[in-house]
Amino acid sequence: MTESGKPILYSYFRSSCSWRVRIVSSACVCALWSREPLPLALRGLHEGITACLQHKALLALSKALEGEEARRTLPCCPPAPTVPALALKSIDYETVPVNLIKDGGQQFSKEFQALNPMKQVPALKIDGITIGQSLAIIEYLEETRPTPRLLPQDPKKRVLVRMISDLIAGGIQPLQNLSILKQVGQENQLAWAQKAISSGFNALEQILQSTAGKYCVGDEVSMADLCLVPQVANAERYKVDLTPYPTISRINKALLALEAFQVSHPCRQPDTPPELRA
Repeated sequence: MTESGKPILYSYFRSSCSWRVRIVSSACVCALWSREPLPLALRGLHEGITACLQHKALLALSKALEGEEARRTLPCCPPAPTVPALALKSIDYETVPVNLIKDGGQQFSKEFQALNPMKQVPALKIDGITIGQSLAIIEYLEETRPTPRLLPQDPKKRVLVRMISDLIAGGIQPLQNLSILKQVGQENQLAWAQKAISSGFNALEQILQSTAGKYCVGDEVSMADLCLVPQVANAERYKVDLTPYPTISRINKALLALEAFQVSHPCRQPDTPPELRA
């Protein structure tokens, strides 16, 4: 916990596992930027937000920079929301970026290894403990901050949510981890990722055809949806043809229309490189 009492999320902007956790929580966008302010033109302006003094100063600057360059949104993102960054459980937190590539991978530092011996992100400091593994974090937040529910009360629906979450988090996503891709070799990475994702999506599409309503399981957002969206983003990154997966694509589109999924997007994080913002 910080001096302000906020939880701390150790995260990497592109990490699928980190994204799952960001969707659950909320973060003051201005507080994140204050660690290392980005050029105003790269940010997208969140007008009407009442936040810290730095953000109020940014709003004042924005009025002097009303051209297209200052107000453009980021092509890789949905349109910038005009309300405070408020994710599903409205948990205010601070982010500490952990670059998985820089300096050979900051997750291998002694400092981070002491925090999380698995040397992986995300890791969440909250309530006096540190939790690794995204699904464990989400389950803890569900048990301690149950509103809104991400695990249905109905046991049959709940087990379907967990099944889909495990399928993605354990059976699809790990096969595109940096550590695995390095073993595959750079020349084989694209084909490897495409095959792994397509194989998993073949099963997932079939399952979702029987479980889905508006979202993965029925019409309420669940933990399964938190796993789906980052994995579809990975599929798009590796140029997987999504045509054979209409149910996956439909659900993903519906989820990306929700603010919690927009503000947690990799292209809106404090450690997102400028070239991936614009």
